[in-house]
Formats: sequence, C-alpha cells, structure tokens
Amino acid sequence: MDKRNSENFIMLPTVDFCFKELMQNPKVRQGFIAAIMGKDPKTIRKTTLIPNATKKESKDAKLGILDVMVEMEDGSKVNMEMQVAYFGWWSSRVLFYVSKTYSGQIREGEDYDVLKKCIHVSILDFIHFPQDKKCYRKIAFCDVETGEQYTDLMELHILELKKLPPGDQNEEGVIRWMRFFGGKNRKEFEDMAKTDEYIEEAYDELKKLSMDEQKRMEYEARQKAIRDYNSQMKSAREYGLKLGREEGIEQGIKQGIQQGIQQGKAQGERSALQKLIRKKKKKGMSLAMIAELLEMDPKEVAELDKEAPEEE
Repeated sequence: MDKRNSENFIMLPTVDFCFKELMQNPKVRQGFIAAIMGKDPKTIRKTTLIPNATKKESKDAKLGILDVMVEMEDGSKVNMEMQVAYFGWWSSRVLFYVSKTYSGQIREGEDYDVLKKCIHVSILDFIHFPQDKKCYRKIAFCDVETGEQYTDLMELHILELKKLPPGDQNEEGVIRWMRFFGGKNRKEFEDMAKTDEYIEEAYDELKKLSMDEQKRMEYEARQKAIRDYNSQMKSAREYGLKLGREEGIEQGIKQGIQQGIQQGKAQGERSALQKLIRKKKKKGMSLAMIAELLEMDPKEVAELDKEAPEEE
C-alpha cells in the first residue's frame, strides 16, 4: 500500500461497518446516546453492547444491514442503524424491528411491568421526509388531536444527513453528531473534534480504525458490497424501465387495445401505437402480421400507419 495514501486515508462513518466499529468505544456511545436522549453525557453511567447477529429473516439479509444494539443501565434498549442507500419501506422496517425489540423483552409468565423503553435511531444518508427541511425528528406515540404523549416506551429518532445546512450553524447535541457522521474528509472531522470531547474521542477512534490494516480491508470489503448491491439495484431499475417502455407498452396495448380504440382514447395513445407499428415495420413485419400481433383489425392498423406523421 502506498504510504502517502495510507496516511491520508480516513474511514467514513456513513459506511455502516465504520459506524458500528465507532460504537464499540464506550465513550463514543456515551456521547452519542446522551445527545439522542437529551442528557448530559456524564449522567449516562453505563452502556452495554448487545451481540446482534444479522437479521436472517429480513429482506435485506443479502446485504446484511449492520446495526448496533445497546442496553442502558436501567434496562432500556437503543438500536442504531446507519443507512446510506434509499430504502422505500424504511418506516415499515423500523416499526417492525422496534416492536420486535420491545415485545422480545417479555417471557412467558412475566408481567408487562418488565417491559423497558426501546429507542430506534435511524441515521439516513438519503431524504426520508421530502416535504420539509427538518433534519432531525423524535417520534413517539401521541394523541393525534391534542398532541399529548401517550407513552415514552417506544421512540423513533430519524436523522437525515442530506438535510444538514451547509456549514456549522453553532450547533450542539444531535445535530453536531450528525455533522460528524456526515463528514467526508480529515479536515471536517478535525474541525468537529474541537467542538466536543466525545466527538474528539470519536475522531481519535476513527483515526485508529483507519490505520488498522485488517479493519481497512473489512471496511473496503463492506464498501464494495454496498456499492455492488446499489449498482445491481440501479441496473434492475433501469432494465425495468426499459422493459416497461418497450415490452410493457406492447403487452399493455395487446391487452387493452380494443377497448382503447373503441372509446377513442387520447391522441397520445394513437401516437404510441403508430410508433410501435413503425418499429415493427422496420423489423420487416407486414401490416397484417402487426395486426395479428396486436389483435387488431388490419384496416385499423393500416389507417394508423397511413396517418402516422413522417419521421424527421
């Protein structure tokens, strides 16, 4: 490995492997969880990492989303996840897992008073709530009319890194940690480290991780897995769109063409038909063959072909 590249390399917390490694540090956990809970870090006396195997039953098992489960001194649990790629069903996924964590505390024969508070923290590097610019939300059960909180036993915290305003706005608490997690280079991490002793600890841990050859290999393997997964999803979407434009139109026309023609649908549909007929003609198909393929009257196909505008 090139020495200069090794010295300049710094892991990014938005890669979930890096985030999970950072949370192995008790002081980093203490600082971030205190920010989430709105407390002085010194009042968070103990946090314990709970071994949390990849959720094999989940739809994202192939990617193996890495999360961090922490138990507090009072028995309450905090589950934290870093997610970079857009996830369309994130709300449903979060509700499923926070409910599972909550209900999983009670055993047969126990009373409900054993249930402790469960918090789920989503750190997202994509826009989840496009309707506004609010980058941090704390969500709990409440009366929809009065806004009065029903219980604090289940909470969701949604952190949208993409919505952070440019440049530090003299921030503190959760927003300060969000800016650290969203850092892209050493300079940004160094600047953030000067603002808070717990973030300074996180930056020191980040430097150690980045210098560890084995951790770097694991980090880069994780990066590759995420990149490959995202690339596959993008390719699948693009292929689906292409298929929808070509085969989908053709199949849709075959299924609904009779009704559409009889009802005199908009000119846009006639234009689509004319383009399809022209395309099939270029492939050497006769109007009779096209009519049979589309299950149309040959006269209608001939009329559409005749009325089609000349290509430029």
